[in-house]
Amino acid sequence: MNAQQPEDVYTHGHHESVVRAHASRTVENSAAFVIPHLTTGISVLDVGCGPGSITCDFAGMVAPGQVIGLDRSAEIVAQATELATERGVDNVTFQTGNIYDLDFEDESFDLVHAHQVLQHLTDPVAALREMRRVAKPGAIVAVRDADFHGMSWYPEVPELDDWMELYQKIARRNGAEPDAGRRLVSWAQQAGFTQVAPSSSNWLYATAQQRAWQSRVWSERVLHSAFAEQALEYGFANEADLARIAAGWHRWGATDDGYFLIPNGEVIARA
Repeated sequence: MNAQQPEDVYTHGHHESVVRAHASRTVENSAAFVIPHLTTGISVLDVGCGPGSITCDFAGMVAPGQVIGLDRSAEIVAQATELATERGVDNVTFQTGNIYDLDFEDESFDLVHAHQVLQHLTDPVAALREMRRVAKPGAIVAVRDADFHGMSWYPEVPELDDWMELYQKIARRNGAEPDAGRRLVSWAQQAGFTQVAPSSSNWLYATAQQRAWQSRVWSERVLHSAFAEQALEYGFANEADLARIAAGWHRWGATDDGYFLIPNGEVIARA
């Protein structure tokens, strides 16, 4: 790691509830804006790949092109490697690494991708510069991040307002930017990209099955993930507060007309 770069604190952590949520992501539901650029034979670097579900999808779409998934957690890299084996994907490899100091030569990849990564970094512009460095001339860097203050829900549940306030406080205490989606264009420009094509897409939870899934995942995360640990450690909440917020998630999930919208900013950037 570069000496001047601090160790980022991951607000979500790797509790089973978090990894389960991340493993549900696919190219279709989380990286559709990249699909037009996924052509046969290209090389792809997926930075902050998590459990590898999107990365393995990339591999299937660009084969025989080579795909590398990178994550700072050795445990998560092991899970991603296992997923590739289960799927029989042989043109993808996973390894640990640091987004601020990528262990690749300049101009190595046709596409460099990061999904829901920049929002957790203390220096997203530095990360984008490093992603740009390893992209070939004319290659693209594709990033997508949620925008927490852009999220909306119905019906009104006071505990979800408290959840949002608490999440914002924890993420900002970690030096991160939870409202990253709206900042991607600015960050890409600061990183030196001269061609920046923005877009946006949503995750929507509005059917009974989707509400049950979203409410269950977040109630578990509020109680058991790094989010809970940091809320207690930083003195932003106590266990009763967390229990109340988790119950609020369950109450929202039990509604017949609940609606939860997560907007995501997206950028296709070229140097």
